[in-house]
Amino acid sequence: MNHYETVFILNPVLSEEQIKETVKKYEDILVSKGAKMISKENWGLKKLAYAIQHKKSGFYHLFEFTAPGDAVNEAEVEFRRDERIMRYLTVSLDKHAVAWAERRRKRDNKKTA
Repeated sequence: MNHYETVFILNPVLSEEQIKETVKKYEDILVSKGAKMISKENWGLKKLAYAIQHKKSGFYHLFEFTAPGDAVNEAEVEFRRDERIMRYLTVSLDKHAVAWAERRRKRDNKKTA
């Protein structure tokens, strides 16, 4: 089981319910393929550095999870097919990136507490 992080950008014209539904869909896809979710973050509506599909902003979401490689492939195929997803990026984390992600989560939890 490898450690992964996926960031995806949703179309800004989606309603709050559609966003939740889409995020749940991809979480379910990963979990059904054997992934274990470690962290989910909603970064909210952010301005893009350049226009994507004539849109200047998008809703950012981050998933951190452990999974077999085929689970990531299945999710990425669905990302490509879904018109609600403007961009996505999945990276495999090494031990240093995993440690950094843990520190970031702890820091963010202190801010919200």
